[in-house]
Amino acid sequence: MHLYDTARQAVVPFEPGPVVTVYTCGITPYDAAHLGHAAVYLTFDVLSRRLADRGHEARCVRNVTDVDDDILRRARELGVHYLDLAAEEMARFDADMSALGLLPVTSEPRATSAIPDILSLIGISLETGHAYLSGGAVYFDVTTFPGWGKVSHLGEAEMLRLAAENGGNPDDPAKRHPLDFVLWQPSLADEPAWESRWGPGRPGWHIECSALAMRELGSTVDLHGGGRDLVFPHHECETAQSESATGHQFVRHWLHVGLVGLGGRKMSKSLGNLVFVGDLLKEWEPAAIRLALLAHHYRTDWDWSDADLPAAAERLERWRRAPEPPAAPERGRDDGAGDGGGLAEVRERLDDDLDAPGALRALDGRATGGESVARGAALLGVRI
Repeated sequence: MHLYDTARQAVVPFEPGPVVTVYTCGITPYDAAHLGHAAVYLTFDVLSRRLADRGHEARCVRNVTDVDDDILRRARELGVHYLDLAAEEMARFDADMSALGLLPVTSEPRATSAIPDILSLIGISLETGHAYLSGGAVYFDVTTFPGWGKVSHLGEAEMLRLAAENGGNPDDPAKRHPLDFVLWQPSLADEPAWESRWGPGRPGWHIECSALAMRELGSTVDLHGGGRDLVFPHHECETAQSESATGHQFVRHWLHVGLVGLGGRKMSKSLGNLVFVGDLLKEWEPAAIRLALLAHHYRTDWDWSDADLPAAAERLERWRRAPEPPAAPERGRDDGAGDGGGLAEVRERLDDDLDAPGALRALDGRATGGESVARGAALLGVRI
């Protein structure tokens, strides 16, 4: 299997051991899941299916950021407790992902469950000189980490721009360097707070994922990723604080998914240009929605179109009109039937940087030729 590695900026062999540890950055549950979310988690679902098909045990962790600026702001606007908001939105998210046929992840831990782990990690950062106290908050000092920038490969000007767009507040006068980031911050009067050696407060965004990833999967993770918009600052910051604390490589392989847009702009809650999974499920078969997303390579940015779902539904019907696959071979027999139904072609395409669009085209060819594509479709998570 070959996959693109963001940090190495190349398609490289992915050769994990029998057990593969995978960490995916999950949602901040303050609104419904949209197609950008679905594209990310579907990518990791297909990867997990192929890893299992290759004989690996994939241990997949997808966190829930149930305390941060966004969810606290939304809970304040609605006049509800932030954990009640998180519970309601997580129930909707889980239902949507299940409807799309995503396999359950091994673990779905919440940020609020990791406060002791977060405090321990911050303590190590302070003791080793990688963090400092200032203005009642604890900051990570990026100048102390020699590998700063090795995930994103961005220049400082671009880092500053992205940090400002993502709540990094480069102009914070309490910082030693504009790109230093918050590990612990004082809570506002109406925000949750936990006791710490540095005063009551709550964790910063980035430290939550480091603590959860290492608690659930160990100090080094085989594969970590999420949407491309998380490369900087989130994953750059995760790497710096994790490797500074442990002295070990944090992630062996970084995988990032392209952004889904609408009207030429990335789908985002702040812009309001969203297509919600739950709304599509009211009108379209889940398998068709899954196929519409798989028609785009995971690494590309693309715009959602009203034509995507009709095209996917038509493809699904073509596949269904193909004949049923032959019976599976008896145990101990090897007559090649095990790779029938398009299975061999799908395996080949997925091993080439998760080329799901290529797999779909291969199955189209088989179906047009009057052959079954059931087994290949099943590996993609599509029941026909």
